[in-house]
Amino acid sequence: MWEFEHTIEAADITPAQVWARYADIASWTEWDEGIEKVTLDGPFTTGSTGTMTPAGQDPLPFTITEAVEGEGFTDETVIPDAVTLRFIHRLAALPGGGTKVTHRLEIDGPAAEQMGPELGPQITEDFPEAMQSLVQAARKNG
Repeated sequence: MWEFEHTIEAADITPAQVWARYADIASWTEWDEGIEKVTLDGPFTTGSTGTMTPAGQDPLPFTITEAVEGEGFTDETVIPDAVTLRFIHRLAALPGGGTKVTHRLEIDGPAAEQMGPELGPQITEDFPEAMQSLVQAARKNG
């Protein structure tokens, strides 16, 4: 398995403000420049499916495998007979106020040892910038 995790803290937003941005699929392209388009076939909840079009690439199907309001969600994209891309998004209220935001990518499956080191860094290189943009967008939900 290949994995990468990035965490930031923002003292002036709540988990609910960030959650509102997660749940608003249409706004993802506003805070993540690596995404051209996202669709969701149903509500933002466990079991819903959709497609995500990374910049300059073909659309990829994904499934929300976990969604807990105000705490985070996980979505997975399966590349058959190769790998599963598992994106884990976590929110935690900070003791003095504010929110800790963590985004994690796990690449698992029969081709993970080969594909992970090549694909993983390409996918995660914009995590820090996207997360900063997410926090800025969440501030607008204040």
